[in-house]
Amino acid sequence: MKFLGVLSIFLSISLNINAQENNVLKLLDAKDAVVGAMRMEKYLPLLENKSVGVIGNQTSIMDNGTHLIDTLLSLNINVAKIFTPEHGFRGTAEAGAFVNSGTDEKTGIPIVSLYGKNKKPTAEQLQNVDILVFDLQDVGTRFYTYISTMTYVMEAAADNNIPVIVLDRPNPNCFYVDGPVLEPENASFVGIHSVPIVYGLTIGEYAMMVNGEKWLDSGVQCDLTVVTMGNYDRNAIYKLPVKPSPNLPNWEAVYLYPSLCLFEGTDVSVGRGTDMPFQVYILPHINDTVNLIDYAHNYSKNEKKLNLSWIIDARKRLAEDEKFFNNYFIKLAGVSDLQQKIDSAIPEDEIRSSWRDGIDNYLKIREKYLIY
Repeated sequence: MKFLGVLSIFLSISLNINAQENNVLKLLDAKDAVVGAMRMEKYLPLLENKSVGVIGNQTSIMDNGTHLIDTLLSLNINVAKIFTPEHGFRGTAEAGAFVNSGTDEKTGIPIVSLYGKNKKPTAEQLQNVDILVFDLQDVGTRFYTYISTMTYVMEAAADNNIPVIVLDRPNPNCFYVDGPVLEPENASFVGIHSVPIVYGLTIGEYAMMVNGEKWLDSGVQCDLTVVTMGNYDRNAIYKLPVKPSPNLPNWEAVYLYPSLCLFEGTDVSVGRGTDMPFQVYILPHINDTVNLIDYAHNYSKNEKKLNLSWIIDARKRLAEDEKFFNNYFIKLAGVSDLQQKIDSAIPEDEIRSSWRDGIDNYLKIREKYLIY
C-alpha cells in the first residue's frame, strides 16, 4: 500500500509537470504551421473549371512568399475577381481609410473594395463568380475588422448560393480568451458579434462558429468549407511573415494590440506615426511615453489576459476634468459600462468579475468549433 501511495504521488507530480509544460506560452514562426493555403490538395479540386473570387491582401501568401493569387494563376485557376478588406489589397491604407476599387496592376484582375462604398459584396459584384476563397491573416481580436468582412462575405455568398472556402491561418492571440462580451446594441464593424474582445479561435474556427450559430443575417447559412492547418499550436504566439496591417509591424505589436487598442477610444496615443506603433502609449498633457517592449518580451511570465492596468493607470494620471474617453470607446469595448467603471476608479478585479458570466457562456459556444 505504501508503494502504491508513492506511485500515486509520482504520477500526480508527473501529470502536473506535463500540464504545466503544455501550458507554457511559446513564440513560434508562422512557417512552423502548415497554413490552409499550402494544403492545396484540399481545395484545388473545388476550384477547377470555376470562376473564382479571392478575398485577400498582402497576407495571402504561400510559404515561399508567393502570393496565393499568383499561385492559383500559375495552376490555371481562373481568378476572376479580387475582393479586398480594410487597408487594401497591398495592405498600405491606414486604419479607417476609404479603399477604392480598381485593377491589380500585376495581373489585370478587377479589385473590388469591401471597405469603400459597401462592406458587403453586392449581387452585381458577385456576378460571374462561382466560388469564393477567403484568405486573410487575422489577429484574434473582436475589433480587428477582417472577421466582419468575412461575415459579410459569408452572408452575400449565402444570398447568392455561392460556396465559400476559408483557408485557415494561425491566430497569434489564440492562447487566451478575455474581455467583455459585446452587447448587441453596441454592434458595429469593429464589433459585429457577441464575443469577448479576445475570442481564442482561428479565423477558420470563427467562420464555423458564425455559420453554425446562425449569426448571419436572418439566420442564413452559407456553403462553407474550412481548409485546416497542419502542425498548429493554439497555445503559442506566432511571428507573422507579413504585417497584417500598417501599424502592426512585428509580433510585439500584435501581442500588445488587444490591450492597447482600447486606447484608440481615448485621447491617448498608441504610437501611430512613430516607429513603435502599438508598442507604446503616450499620455497627453504630461508628455509621458510608456514603452511596453519589455512587457512583450516577458510574455512567458505574463498572465494570459488583457492588460487593463495600463488604461486604468492612464486615466488616474489625468485630472478628473481632463478629457480622456472619446465617442469611439464604447464601440471598441462593446459594452456601455466599462468607460464609467474606469472613470469611477472601480478596482480591476471587480471589472473583470463582471465579465465572467459572459465569458463562461461564450466558452460553451466556442467549444463546439475548436479544430486544434
